Amino acid sequence: MNAVVLVGGEGTRLRPLTLTRPKQMLPIVEVPMLERVLAALAGNGVERAVLSLGYRPDAFVGAYPGGVAAGVELVYAVEPEPLDTAGAIRFAATAAAVTDTFVVVNGDVLTDLDVAQLIAFHRVSKAEATIALTPVDDPSRFGVVPTDAAGRVVAFVEKPPPGQAPTNQINAGTYVLEPSVLERIPDGRRVSVERETFPALAAEGRLFARSSDAYWLDTGTPGAYLQAHLDLLQGRRGTPPAPGALAEEGGWWRLGPVQVSGTVGPAAVVGRGATVEAGAEVREAVVGAEATVAAGARVERSVLLPGAVVEAGARVVDTVVGEQAVVRAGAVLEALTVIGDRAEVAPGLHLAGQRLPDTP
Repeated sequence: MNAVVLVGGEGTRLRPLTLTRPKQMLPIVEVPMLERVLAALAGNGVERAVLSLGYRPDAFVGAYPGGVAAGVELVYAVEPEPLDTAGAIRFAATAAAVTDTFVVVNGDVLTDLDVAQLIAFHRVSKAEATIALTPVDDPSRFGVVPTDAAGRVVAFVEKPPPGQAPTNQINAGTYVLEPSVLERIPDGRRVSVERETFPALAAEGRLFARSSDAYWLDTGTPGAYLQAHLDLLQGRRGTPPAPGALAEEGGWWRLGPVQVSGTVGPAAVVGRGATVEAGAEVREAVVGAEATVAAGARVERSVLLPGAVVEAGARVVDTVVGEQAVVRAGAVLEALTVIGDRAEVAPGLHLAGQRLPDTP
């Protein structure tokens, strides 16, 4: 089975972390997001994935020079210009000569969806395209998909105004498509699968959908990105939270040799070569490889990417700190603050819900 993985976006909502990398190369508990997506696909019978690339394509090629990730063969399809979602699907599938039923996923969505069941439903329904659905409390940020009793999509409403959605079942970003769908997508221009292709299929009765209560998370915002880590740390997606993680007394995990003299746990991960000094506290957090939490510092419900440093007495809560960034002594970061790679937070500075460096 082939899959097209959409990874071409710039990840603007996750800036400044995505100024230096595509968002799908950001780690989720020390494993690149893309690898977690591919591992889930591999578990559902996908053997080859076409990466639809746009923003910083060299980051993907450089990370997987052998053309394999998570046991899945990779094919790289680099768009010459942004083609939107449907255009990207057509370009990638055509570039990889996909001629059979195939799967499409958004590379920034983490899910435990049973894709094999979705494919089986697609075939039984004799659909031309099938969408995975998931229920949400606020559907106004997503494509809303009402269906009839047979699962046939009766409308496709992209981002309805709050309180006006006909259902709370939304497009979960996983599709099963027949090759004939590609012929419906005009070549050489931007085409949205949500606003153009799917509504046209629905109007012809050729679009079906199937709902699932499986774990699902769109990681595109700082809050969701942080939540993806916490869901693994707190066991909502099973244990261990990362391959090779070793459980330690106190309910935390380490990913290789570490230096821990302070307090760690519960539901925390300390990456290979990281240091937690005496008097430091780490709880419900990821301390990335080679990162340091100095004496008297506290890190809670946060992610320190590899090489980050939190100096003595600093407090980091509900925050993401980029690679090799430094939080100087006594600084306080909270309320979904995001610190970019190699940035420096001044001693004693208090940031709440801010981004450093500030980005548009």
